[in-house]
Amino acid sequence: MTRTQFEERLFGVLRWVVIAFLAVITIAPFYYMVLLSVKSIDSLLLDPGSLWVSAKEFTLSTYENVLKPQSEGGQGFLQLLLNSALVSLGTVALTLIAAVPGAYAISRLKFFGNRQISAMFLAVYMFPATLLAVPLFVMFAKLGLSSSLAGLAIVYVAQTVPVSIYMLKNYFVTIPYSIEEAAALDGCSRLQALRKVILPLALPSLMATGLYVFMIAWNEFLFALLFLAADPEKWTVSLGLAQLSNGIEVSKTVLMAGSVVLTIPVILLFFAAERLLTEGLTSGADKS
Repeated sequence: MTRTQFEERLFGVLRWVVIAFLAVITIAPFYYMVLLSVKSIDSLLLDPGSLWVSAKEFTLSTYENVLKPQSEGGQGFLQLLLNSALVSLGTVALTLIAAVPGAYAISRLKFFGNRQISAMFLAVYMFPATLLAVPLFVMFAKLGLSSSLAGLAIVYVAQTVPVSIYMLKNYFVTIPYSIEEAAALDGCSRLQALRKVILPLALPSLMATGLYVFMIAWNEFLFALLFLAADPEKWTVSLGLAQLSNGIEVSKTVLMAGSVVLTIPVILLFFAAERLLTEGLTSGADKS
């Protein structure tokens, strides 16, 4: 056996070992969380280390408890999910509306300080959230937006636009200038070229950036606590989950059900975005 063949076999085996290891440490906690969420608290106390749930132990009452309104004795997560969805989707839409023109200008237009401005966008994202929390809260309180979902979405936009511009700019620079020049020869203005040529080709990057922004807004806790603590009806799901974890009277099975409810939308969105990413790559190749 030659050295090359030995290395190919060795790295071939190591690759699958690493993949299996990463899959186990990623899937095992989620599996155990789902397992606990479909168990009754009595079954959990009798055998907390069990890695399987029998048909007798299986129950969905934990999810019913989590999703039912608080007026009916539940945790009201259905309303929290709706609040989080409104804030997250609004953040994605506003961020992309602001980030696309900014990223296009930095990647295509030549002006004084182009490089410095690009670096400043990323530098703004480096500021810790705790440093900006109090000034933003004071400013939004004076504007009457301190206890509203719209105000929270605007705060998230301020946090996500810089890194979104940086991500999109890195993709826009890979699109050849010749495509825009051809569109200009066909009578397209710069705005039309952006809308009809650049954006369809940049669809994979738009999807990736949108998913990243959605996950930030969906899981964010600090600003949601600061802005919405006084109005429980407007809480996001991250605040609701924190309340469950701090509640002495709430069983761990209900807490795990709430964690699953928080996680499932992001997983579903990721798989949907993965399909859209593939379609975006294909359509971009066809149009180019």
